[in-house]
Amino acid sequence: MDNITALRCDLEYSVGADSHFCFNLQAVRGHGQRVLEESLHVTPGIDLREFEDPGSGNRFFRCDAPQGVLQVRYDARVQRLRPSPDVDLPECPVRALPNEVLHYLMPSRYCQSDVMARAAQHLFGQVPPGYARVAHICEWIRQNIAYQVGVSTALTSAQDVYLQRAGVCRDFAHLAITFCRALNIPARLVVGYVHFDEPPQDFHAVFEVWLGDRWVMFDPTDLAQAHRIVRVSAGRDAKDTAFCTIFGAVTMTRMELQVNEDGAPPVDEPDPAQATVRMVAVA
Repeated sequence: MDNITALRCDLEYSVGADSHFCFNLQAVRGHGQRVLEESLHVTPGIDLREFEDPGSGNRFFRCDAPQGVLQVRYDARVQRLRPSPDVDLPECPVRALPNEVLHYLMPSRYCQSDVMARAAQHLFGQVPPGYARVAHICEWIRQNIAYQVGVSTALTSAQDVYLQRAGVCRDFAHLAITFCRALNIPARLVVGYVHFDEPPQDFHAVFEVWLGDRWVMFDPTDLAQAHRIVRVSAGRDAKDTAFCTIFGAVTMTRMELQVNEDGAPPVDEPDPAQATVRMVAVA
């Protein structure tokens, strides 16, 4: 098979007192990809509650962790099936948008499209609508926003990025989403796995817009072609797409990702002793 990505996500937490975790780190089924194999190991062995969001396809598992160390390992082999984008796709009039797409036009916590409407119209209002206008927004961001680690925080919004002119992949995507929504183009954040030539590997944020009758993915950082992304989650902004939401006194002590786009398996097989294990194999 072609376009196979093998990936591993290792997470470790120091749990100070009984805490609740909600993880969103498994590859979605569908949405331009096929999960061929996957396994989930959680140590110590505890009960997991799993569910899937029917709209986005985001997959979650929840657990109650006792005081001590919590370790999570997720392995998967995923076939990427996304075709090349249709660069002639038009923008969709608001009146013709599907009901489930309409809320991706609204301002959200990190994407204040109402506040940024004047800037968006000034910069892109005269650009011909359609795929080319979204590509133009991405190019403007690459030319005007510096990719710089450490200048933004979990509270940084698209307006902050526009003013400080620097950020990371999440910030680039938030700004692109904000510009698009201000121009009446539905847009949402997408987070997934992709291989980077320079370590460390990390989750990568891109965005999707509704053009014609479908969602189309763009990467405003230009660090990875969108078709290479193994999709994990989608939502209005980073508030909806966190790989882990924690309720309790917890410190992350380790995060390591391996993403092999040649399909080669990750190294260091886990010891499944004392672990809760979920495995899926799709022929």
